[in-house]
Amino acid sequence: QGQLVESGGGSVQAGGSLRLSCVVSGYTSGGYSLGWFRQAPGKEREGVAAIDSLGGTYYADSVKGRFTISKDNAENTLYLQMNSLKPEDTAMYYCAAAQRWIHSLSSDDYAYWGQGTQVTVSS
Repeated sequence: QGQLVESGGGSVQAGGSLRLSCVVSGYTSGGYSLGWFRQAPGKEREGVAAIDSLGGTYYADSVKGRFTISKDNAENTLYLQMNSLKPEDTAMYYCAAAQRWIHSLSSDDYAYWGQGTQVTVSS
C-alpha cells in the first residue's frame, strides 16, 4: 500500500511564496502521474498542476506563471513552488497519484490522495 504525505503549508501575505512537498511512496513505478489539487471551503476540488513520469507538466490557467510543479525522483518527493500568492489561492492543498500516464487535472482520474496541507494567503 502506497502513501502520500504533504507538508509545507502555512500562512503568508499576498505576494509571498510557499513551497509544498509531498513524499510519495508506492505509486511511482512504470507510467504514472502526480498532481496537486486544492479545495477551498464551499468549493469543489480543482486541479492545480500535474506532472507525469516523463516529466511533462500541466497547469491550471489560474496558476500559470506563478506555480511550478517538480519532482525529485531520488527523494520520491513532489513539490509545488507557489509564488506571487493571492488570497484566492487560500485552500487545502492535496497531492494525488495515478498509476498510469495521463494528461489530466481532473480529480476523478487520480485514485490515491494525501491528507492535505492548509495554505492561507492574507491580503
